[in-house]
Amino acid sequence: MTDKIFNVLFLCTGNSARSILAEAILNRIGQGKFKAYSAGSHPKGEVHPYTIQLLKTLNYNTDFARSKNWDEFAAPGAPQMDFVFTVCDSAAAESCPVWPGQPMTAHWGIPDPASAEGTEAERHLAFDDAYRMLNNRIGIFTSLPMTSIDKLALQKRLDQIGRDTTKAN
Repeated sequence: MTDKIFNVLFLCTGNSARSILAEAILNRIGQGKFKAYSAGSHPKGEVHPYTIQLLKTLNYNTDFARSKNWDEFAAPGAPQMDFVFTVCDSAAAESCPVWPGQPMTAHWGIPDPASAEGTEAERHLAFDDAYRMLNNRIGIFTSLPMTSIDKLALQKRLDQIGRDTTKAN
């Protein structure tokens, strides 16, 4: 048994909604086993207000939440990542920095709730849906036997998580 805490980076373009939600979820349900971070390729500079509102409604501390560039995590002295997940399609298509330690990567695309249109209730529902999908994926991820599964099998499972729960209820 190991006491290793796995560092996980969630990437999105704006780092204002999906990646922030994922960071919060993993830091809650993976506490003691995982440490989550988030960043964006072109950060908005602020977290979407609906993201903060949803997290507060679900009793998350939001003091951690800030929109930041992924360069912070490729710089000397940054935490070494074990896993890097893209949660939006545009970030998955971009050239990412070279991450020290060659972390395992996967794409877990989620529709962008910040671009949702409609009534205020419909826009809030888009954030609820993003949270639900991320929570499902992260729940599966945290239940994987990290220390007893070989790297190839783990990579296949990480990819499968992104495919299987895209339309999760």
